[in-house]
Amino acid sequence: MPAAIVAENLTKVYVRRRSLRQIAARPLRAAERVTALDGVSVEAREGEIFGLLGPNGAGKTTLLKIIACLVLPSGGRALVNGHDVTRDDRAVKRSIGFVTSDERSFYWRLTGRENLNFFGRLYGLEPAACRGRATELLEAMDLGAMADQQFLDYSSGMRQRLAVARALLHDPPIICLDEPTRSLDPIAAKHLRRFAVERLNRERGKTLLLATHNLQEAEEMCGRLLVLHRGRVLRQGTVAEVTRGLPGRDQYVLAVAGVAEPPRDPRWAIAVDNRDGELLRLSASVDRDGDALSDLLRRLLDGRGRILSCARREPSLQEVFDQIEAGGGGGGAAGARGAS
Repeated sequence: MPAAIVAENLTKVYVRRRSLRQIAARPLRAAERVTALDGVSVEAREGEIFGLLGPNGAGKTTLLKIIACLVLPSGGRALVNGHDVTRDDRAVKRSIGFVTSDERSFYWRLTGRENLNFFGRLYGLEPAACRGRATELLEAMDLGAMADQQFLDYSSGMRQRLAVARALLHDPPIICLDEPTRSLDPIAAKHLRRFAVERLNRERGKTLLLATHNLQEAEEMCGRLLVLHRGRVLRQGTVAEVTRGLPGRDQYVLAVAGVAEPPRDPRWAIAVDNRDGELLRLSASVDRDGDALSDLLRRLLDGRGRILSCARREPSLQEVFDQIEAGGGGGGAAGARGAS
């Protein structure tokens, strides 16, 4: 499958602004530089939903803005549908629709329809085509009844849906979504996710690049992920690849019979979830040393127990962020690999 977006060793360094008071107090002090991206390489394929994860300040929005030609990189290169973002920005902008949760980018005293007509003309659409496209998108986003109401009267969910409609005006093959459900209630967020997955990705084959803090949202929507931390690639790949090799313990759910009480060992942390006669349902947190699980199962069998089922709970993305918070970063093979 061809690549829709390719970033190679992408770097972005900002010069931190100083106030007039700071300049007057220390006029000879060198400007402070902040590295937002540090050698980021990633590839998003055509027709996939690719997720960008990371804590605040990790570089997700900067990466999206470079891809959308809103910010120039300091080093490396980025290609969108084969077009370089620094050399052919017009072709890139025709290929990209950018959805942001920043409501200040709309004109609050214009109606939803007037906003779309205005931005459609900026995209180069002819007036008649622009009006027809705006009406079509307003209906698709369930905004038809509020199309002629001022933007300032819209709820947060309606404003976000209008932002999606604006990004689709010129029918781009690639949609960049920067935390699209951040200000939405659970029902509105669910509807927006469903629209993105079913209508945009599955039905129309659009490539989605999603930056989000919602780990469950990322697991449900994204085929592959990139985890950023302090501007660097920490891990990338599928959810299974991103969570593989994490330090800590594996989680198992067991159903056993013929065992009065679960065995005890420091390598295991076992809790009884349910007891039904001689049937025990256990949750077991087991050291990832290769032997602890085998020893646990052997102990159960040696005690004349019968193991009716044993299922491993897959690690979640939350564990990756727990490692970041703990200072371990969660690095490993998945982080060292390039885009697969």
